[in-house]
Amino acid sequence: MKQKQLLTALLCAVTPFAHAETAANMDEVVVTATRVAQPLKQALAHTTVITQQDIQAAQAVDVPALLKTLAGVEIYQSGGIGQQSSLFMRGSNSSHTLVLVDGVRINSATTGATAIDQLMLDQIERIEVVRGNVSSVYGSEAIGGVIQIFTKQGRGEPSFNVSGGAGNYSTRKASAGVGGTTGDRSFNVQVSKFRTDGVSAIKTSIVPAVNPDSDGYDNTSVSANLRQAFSAEHSLSASVLQSRGEVQYDNAFAATTAVNTNTSALRKFSLVSDNRFADAWQSKVQWASGEDDYTSYLNAVSSSSIRTNNNQLAWQNTLNVSSGSVLLGVERLDQRVTSTVAYSKTDRQVNSFLAGYTGNYGGQQVQLNVRQDSYSDFGIASTGLLGYGISVNEAWRVTASVSTAFKAPTFTDLYGPAGWGSNAKLNPERANNRELGLAYAADAQQLHVAYFDNHITDLIAADNTYTLQNLNSARIDGVEANYALQLGQTAFKAALTQQNPRDETSGLTLLRRAKFYSNVGVTQQFGAWQAGCDWQHSGVREDYDINTFARTTLVAYDVLNVRASYAWDKHLNLSLRVDNLFDQDYMLAHGYATLGRTVFIGASYQ
Repeated sequence: MKQKQLLTALLCAVTPFAHAETAANMDEVVVTATRVAQPLKQALAHTTVITQQDIQAAQAVDVPALLKTLAGVEIYQSGGIGQQSSLFMRGSNSSHTLVLVDGVRINSATTGATAIDQLMLDQIERIEVVRGNVSSVYGSEAIGGVIQIFTKQGRGEPSFNVSGGAGNYSTRKASAGVGGTTGDRSFNVQVSKFRTDGVSAIKTSIVPAVNPDSDGYDNTSVSANLRQAFSAEHSLSASVLQSRGEVQYDNAFAATTAVNTNTSALRKFSLVSDNRFADAWQSKVQWASGEDDYTSYLNAVSSSSIRTNNNQLAWQNTLNVSSGSVLLGVERLDQRVTSTVAYSKTDRQVNSFLAGYTGNYGGQQVQLNVRQDSYSDFGIASTGLLGYGISVNEAWRVTASVSTAFKAPTFTDLYGPAGWGSNAKLNPERANNRELGLAYAADAQQLHVAYFDNHITDLIAADNTYTLQNLNSARIDGVEANYALQLGQTAFKAALTQQNPRDETSGLTLLRRAKFYSNVGVTQQFGAWQAGCDWQHSGVREDYDINTFARTTLVAYDVLNVRASYAWDKHLNLSLRVDNLFDQDYMLAHGYATLGRTVFIGASYQ
């Protein structure tokens, strides 16, 4: 296995990287790393941009399928498409990554995680991924990093799009939208439908008593954006998103004939006023609401439901100074829980202040951020970040940063029903991160290598009386690397992560996280034809046995995905994607199935 990992690392060192860091788009403007627009090549944090072109070329269905090709990102899923997913960024917990949609929190206030398995790519224009502690910019959850998803906007002459396709597992998909700009108004509306019969979520060979039927998934999504410009300096915009999935799943402890389903919906609404009051002063006021709504059913009868709301009001000011920009902001977050299960408290408020400075001094960059979050239940959490970068020459740049982060206890941690082990005296989980980066950009090549060392303390875990306490600590250090190369009509990419995510007390590897994983791919253009493939590798992972709850080892796996597309003309595109080409049987979570070979044929018209 060590030889295999070494071979993969060597291949990744001389082959390409992931979707977004090709030579053509290092001038992409990003906002997530600092909340201030800056060229990607100047971002001190390790940042990846997935563009609309990347999304179309990948032919993936949902957000998890796209993210798992990136360095520093692992995803496990308890069955096929639409089944519950967890995202581990740089080996941190699934609740340690903040996911934003157009700047809006949509995570569950009871679990702390975001149901990314319910986000379809038909509604998405681009994704920005920032790795590392950025709580000093965004607050709670940003221990592993931040993923910001931007829904489709109206640009250019008004036009419509339609796409559809079908594949095995009775999979079918359709999407349609219209958008563009008319005068000083831009708009976009997009709707999509996805349905698949899937496979049995739990492997009957491991849990024979489980219902052996296929566990399907049905998703309906809609998004809309409207922007009205009153002048070059002032505009008002509104956006909405709803993604609602109906999921069939298996319960390892239910009768063979039991039919378990749930509906899971993510919703967000935001209203934004952008105003430039002076040449050096840009103001942005956002009022928004993000919602996670979950209902479970047993044999078509509702058994429980829970809905959490994140109501947000933020005022952000960017001041341009001679050496860079100053960021000043205040935020208010109201979280609320509505549930059929009794919580001892169902609401809390968070008042926040943030400040930042991003400076450019010739070949040097400086980033400084501080933030204070005041919670109505447990008190104050203060965080900070200091980053520095220097260009050695036109091609090479070295970066370094130190930062702190936190994750607030959830409503379930603090106020869950009797018998759940909840503890109203819990403190936030804390993290300290150190990072060194090396970047190279010249001609058609891009390289980014980052070393990170993240120390997480006060992790919430149950004591010997099954009461939650701030007991544990974890240490995660490692190296992630991306490389991209464009040679004429051939594009190479590679992404690898070598890490050691471990419990500091026991020394045991954190569950469902590999010490090594990678993605290597190639894309070739042949006139109107484009063909490509991706090889995904993950090393062994530890997990709990679904039957005995003893620790067990999940074997390493390798999956090859291939794709092809043909541009019939400038409007019509035909596509073919085959995932898991060699029909590998592997597990991301013990006892849970993954899809075998999947074939999907599609067409899109713009």
